[in-house]
Amino acid sequence: MTGNATNVQSEARAQLVRLAREHDVLPVAIVLDVPEQVCAARNAARSDRAGLPRRVIQRHQRELRRSLRHLEREGFRKVHVLRGPQEVESAEVVTERRFNDLRHLTGPFDIIGDIHGCRSELETLLGRLGYALVRDGHGRAVDAAHPEGRTAVFVGDLVDRGPDSPGVLRLVMGMVGAGHALCVPGNHENKLGRHLKGRKVRPTHGLAETIEQLEKEDPAFRTEVGEFIRGLVSHYVLDGGRLVVCHAGLPEKYHGRTSGRVRSFALYGDTTGETDEFGLPVRYPWAEDYRGRAAVVYGHTPTPRANWLNNTLCLDTGCVFGGAMTALRWPERELVDVPAERVWYEPTKPLATEAPGGADGRPLDLNDVAGRRIVETRYMGRLAVREENAAAALEVMSRFAIDPRLLPYLPPTMAPCATSAEDGYLEHPAEAFAGYRADGVREVVCEEKHMGSRAVVLVCRDETVAEAFPHGPDGSGGTPTGLSKGVPGALYTRTGRPFFDDPETTGRILRRIRDCVEEAGLWAELETDWLLLDAELMPWSLKATGLLRKQYAAVGAASRAAFPGVLGALESAAARGVEVSALLARQRDRAVDAAAFTQAYRRYCWRVGAEPAQAAGVPDKDAAGLPDADAAGVPDADVAQAPGTVRAPAPDAGDAASVQASAPDADEAPHAGRTGVPDGIRLAPFQILAVRGRSLAGLPHTDQLALIDRIIAAEAVVTAREEGAAADGTPQRPGLLAATRRIIVDTEDETSVAAGTAWWLRLTADGGEGMVVKPVQALIRQGDGRLVQPGVKCRGREYLRIIYGPEYTRPENLARLRVRHLGHKRSLALREYALGLEALDRLADGEPLWRVHEAVFAVLALESEPVDPRL
Repeated sequence: MTGNATNVQSEARAQLVRLAREHDVLPVAIVLDVPEQVCAARNAARSDRAGLPRRVIQRHQRELRRSLRHLEREGFRKVHVLRGPQEVESAEVVTERRFNDLRHLTGPFDIIGDIHGCRSELETLLGRLGYALVRDGHGRAVDAAHPEGRTAVFVGDLVDRGPDSPGVLRLVMGMVGAGHALCVPGNHENKLGRHLKGRKVRPTHGLAETIEQLEKEDPAFRTEVGEFIRGLVSHYVLDGGRLVVCHAGLPEKYHGRTSGRVRSFALYGDTTGETDEFGLPVRYPWAEDYRGRAAVVYGHTPTPRANWLNNTLCLDTGCVFGGAMTALRWPERELVDVPAERVWYEPTKPLATEAPGGADGRPLDLNDVAGRRIVETRYMGRLAVREENAAAALEVMSRFAIDPRLLPYLPPTMAPCATSAEDGYLEHPAEAFAGYRADGVREVVCEEKHMGSRAVVLVCRDETVAEAFPHGPDGSGGTPTGLSKGVPGALYTRTGRPFFDDPETTGRILRRIRDCVEEAGLWAELETDWLLLDAELMPWSLKATGLLRKQYAAVGAASRAAFPGVLGALESAAARGVEVSALLARQRDRAVDAAAFTQAYRRYCWRVGAEPAQAAGVPDKDAAGLPDADAAGVPDADVAQAPGTVRAPAPDAGDAASVQASAPDADEAPHAGRTGVPDGIRLAPFQILAVRGRSLAGLPHTDQLALIDRIIAAEAVVTAREEGAAADGTPQRPGLLAATRRIIVDTEDETSVAAGTAWWLRLTADGGEGMVVKPVQALIRQGDGRLVQPGVKCRGREYLRIIYGPEYTRPENLARLRVRHLGHKRSLALREYALGLEALDRLADGEPLWRVHEAVFAVLALESEPVDPRL
């Protein structure tokens, strides 16, 4: 104890001990025990102490003598006594490495989860990991070494419940003693250690079996076990601080720290003080809040499957309960497991439940999505979801969506390009190219915007993969309730609803895509057994028959009913010499606009289930359709129309009949090709979002479309094989898959920009909806680190007539419409994009369902934010 404070009173030292405990470090006492005369001489040389009475020094000396006997009891871990001036002057302070600080050990490591006496499974797992077992004269495993010098690390709970705790101890103690392994204590070792020290403990949770097994061993072995347990350190910091291994988990603030509190957390974790329906303590979910740099690998809480969560991993996969024994190869981050040979101990709480997410040990919970939520994302930080938005999403998700196990992603909305000042245009490519040029994006790809409904396609290599999605055929979650037998995946809308009520139709479409992926060789090339695709499903009228009759067909029918009579009356008046020329010209223009409106929506509607000639994707002159409110493909019943829109109470009989003809009758099966896919359905995939273990959202869009082209090209081979080819080798029927036309534009090259604009003009003149402009490279950030819009839509002049009304192109209407507030829409698009990326990353990282679902749910919640649906 140095400085002006003598700290010879226990009260003064208590403050130091308390400070050390607050920061979870070990207090160390350095005692300067020098003669009274030396203290007096040194005080005399100090102006502030020259007059200090001799009796004060004598009292300090007496108090120091009394203190020396109690320093360790007060909480000081080490006490250094320096006697006399010579020892004080020659002393040197040297820092010691803490017992838990093994940062200098870089591995590689094989971290093994809770064993609980399952010696046979441990030996099998070590063999799988490449370790060679060493046996004694009795054939018992007493060591294991890896030929490549890898080190095993055991997370504790070696004993109790299983059939051979002594055998596990013998093997692990031998490996640790030989330098082939490290081990941290579990709560079961802690309890066994207290028993071996003669303390009174309750022989519950398998301890009675361990005591009985140890009674058959010789006393020397039991003594060795007690010494081994006493020498175990609460946790280890390894690999330069990148890895922390403990038994029950450890928050970052405790990494490398040493205190009773740290040891207790490492052994037992933390609880909320509540108990669940099985009478077990509810553990505080510390890993859900973890944001540390080091990976924390632990055990303690049995879970059906090891899943990474916020850079933490629980390796207790319940071997003793009939699950598996799991190891993590580090730094490879590869999981290796072996199944339990049998159920050795019946669990109080089932490892898995049938509830969604139950196979991860953490079923979905209402509290995950109810109320105001904050979702942490890797691309935009913390994003908030308002309570009212969450309530709206919960209504849709709970009543209409497919099983959440098959719903790993929802696509984001898309912002339109900036409003155009071009005469007669509300949107124009010039603004899209200029916007990206301003963001520093030079190369963009312009993709044809298909007029249909946004679809997410999960296609699996076979039904077994689909049943266990996303974890693989070894999953234990059972068949998702949203998956019908024989359907290799899912096909759903951007709000998570199944596209078809008939599972057989879904199955036929998915099987066709699966066969095309196989023919293209992508299963092997991408090393996956499932693909997640973003696509557009056509025709537009496929899912909108009800709204067609009420909205768009009504406008078309009203115009055809009203304008002939109006124009006839005005022309008769003009023939009689009445001055109605201005009114007649205006009504003729309105009739032309109404006809253009009808023609616009009819372009995107055709018969499904009709004969091949009628189902080739050619617009049906008598069919009607419903537009998407935005690029995501969600129809909006309240899409507003520009001033002057013709409105009528109901369509005439002819128009209503034409709408009815555009879709098959509910009681009548649609005409299907020989593959079983109803004729007329087209699917235009434009992005592979993810495969097993990888998110592909960061793949350049040109590479994405190249992969998609291979799938589409493979359909010709698949169709020819299944249906037979025509004489010239072409398929007899139009395929299911539609290609996406595109052009690359250099935003800084005027010639390239002009070519891109001309391409858009031709595309929209031929009846196309427009295009989506995206940076060729994905995940682009601006100079200040903010995300650049992943894509903007630039819709054609005639298509926008559907959205804004027949007469929106009139100058006075365009002037009003040009005052569009795009800020909120753009913000919404970026937030949903970041959440979608987060869902894909969590899916690729193998995180539990509730974590993936959190981001997916947030996308749907943001969709209820008040934004002009026409944007």
